[in-house]
Amino acid sequence: MNITNNTILITGGGSGIGLEIAKSLHATNKIIIAGRNKEKLDAAAEGLDNVFTIQADITNGNDVDRLAEEIKVNFGGLNILINNAGHAYAYTLSDTSDTYTKASAEFETNYFAPIRLTEKLLPLLKQQENAAVVNVSSIVAFAPGSHVPTYSDSKAALHSYTKLLRYELAKDTAVKVFELMPPLVNTDLSAEIGGRENGIPALEVADSLVQGLMNDTFEIRVGNTEVLYSNFFAGSDGAFEMMNQ
Repeated sequence: MNITNNTILITGGGSGIGLEIAKSLHATNKIIIAGRNKEKLDAAAEGLDNVFTIQADITNGNDVDRLAEEIKVNFGGLNILINNAGHAYAYTLSDTSDTYTKASAEFETNYFAPIRLTEKLLPLLKQQENAAVVNVSSIVAFAPGSHVPTYSDSKAALHSYTKLLRYELAKDTAVKVFELMPPLVNTDLSAEIGGRENGIPALEVADSLVQGLMNDTFEIRVGNTEVLYSNFFAGSDGAFEMMNQ
């Protein structure tokens, strides 16, 4: 895939993986970073050429409509959508009476919001000869972590959706669908589950995405995610093909 001269939207682009992706691609692309906090977005974009900000809550339908309209009117289109924004709670199923509330919030950000935003922006993406959707899931999409139980569920759902979206769009569109699958990363999101001490740098994840886009590697399994997949899940692609013959 061509990774230059694109207009790219990154949700959750004000910090962590999203910001590192913006830094990796901004020199030769037009980058839009979106998030809830305007001050955080402005600080992230400061000093970066070709990086623009749009304040938007991707779990809010009105904000999503406004975001899509701003991209259409002010930027003239979109080549790459990177669904990166995430939300997680660290807890175990045995020590909470609030699982439903936590799960609902995680699914709203990690699963339903990417579906709505992708659906809203697909008409713009389909107009391009070079276009892609990138969904950022996780190693826990393959093997759930007991410390992030319903976050794991939401990423497993996103993984399933991504595979099917790729399968459907490949039939009659030029839109490619990628999945970025990092292990534990040193970000604010993962601080309470040991990300500061044990997570890989967010820059390593961004670099893996760039290489994956260039090489059309549709499942970009970073670090230990590749180890886990190779040892336990490598046969799953055959099962997918059998289900969708």
